[in-house]
Formats: sequence, C-alpha cells, structure tokens
Amino acid sequence: MEAFLVSTGIVALGEMGDKTQLLAMVLAATFRRPLPILLGIFVATVLNHAAAGLLGGWVAQALGPDVLRWVVGLSFIAMAGWMLIPDKLDDDEAQRGRRFGVFGTTVIAFFLAEMGDKTQIATVALAARYTEVVQVVLGTTLGMMLANAPAVFLGDRIAKRVSMPLVHGIAAAIFAVLGVLTLLNVGQLF
Repeated sequence: MEAFLVSTGIVALGEMGDKTQLLAMVLAATFRRPLPILLGIFVATVLNHAAAGLLGGWVAQALGPDVLRWVVGLSFIAMAGWMLIPDKLDDDEAQRGRRFGVFGTTVIAFFLAEMGDKTQIATVALAARYTEVVQVVLGTTLGMMLANAPAVFLGDRIAKRVSMPLVHGIAAAIFAVLGVLTLLNVGQLF
C-alpha cells in the first residue's frame, strides 16, 4: 500500500504546473469534450507508466541492492532539483495528432508529452525502489488523473489560484527526503 500511496502523492504534486497539465487545459479549451480527453489521458498514462514501471522493475533486478540504493537515492534527489524547474508547453505539441479526433489526439499528445517527463522518470525510480510495480503504476496513474482531471474541467481558474512554486517545492522536498532515506538505507528499503 505504501508504494501506491507514495506514487500517487508524488505524481499528483509533481504534475501540478507540468506541461501535461498545461496540455490538458489546451485540449479542454480546444475540444470542449472532457470525457474523451480524460479517457485519452488515462490510456496514455497507463501505457506510458506501465512501460516505465517495467523498466524500473528490470533495473531493480539487474543491479545489486547496494548499487540500486545509490542509483535510486540519487535519482530521487535529482528529481527534487528537477521539480523546481518550471515546465512550458510547446505550441505545436497540442496540435500533434489532431486528425485522430479528441480521444486519439489526447492519447498521442499525452503519450509523447510524457516521454522522458518528470513523472515517467519518477515512475521508473519508484518501480525500482518498490517491489510492487503494479501498485506503483496504479499510483502514478491515479496521481496523473488527480492532477489532470481538474485541469480539464477547471482549466485556467486552478492555475490562477494555486501557487505552483509552492506545490513544486513540496514535491521537491518529498523527493529529497525519499532520496536521503534511500541513501541512508532507512527502514531496510532494499
């Protein structure tokens, strides 16, 4: 359960102000059809995060416990720093795949936007840290939906009322704490 809850919380916070959240707002404003947009986000996230989770599981098996502890701990600390860098949405990213309809456009745009994104890298690291890869993928997917569903429905109103630097700071602190705890081998994580 810890893997699920930590994964959900980290990704939900990490997605606030992320380019995929901005993409959700753009798609909502463009198409004004929330259900196919939300379904597209869900499908793209499951596919992307399942692949990331499998990679993380493989990394955990391929490396020994000592090397893995250092790799994951340093990855979490690097993610803490990355969380403090604001994201911007490329103008043409929202236009990709438009000929595929609302659902198809959303799946393609979100899948591509998540490639190498903070949440995909976090999913790899979380899956390497926890042995419950399915719980990690379910948690990161739920976190993505928790962050992006309001963006689809409320769009700009949320962005104006929530302090993105504060949210990113909290997410960075969580990543930093997880990194330090992992490096110190607190709780015999590995």
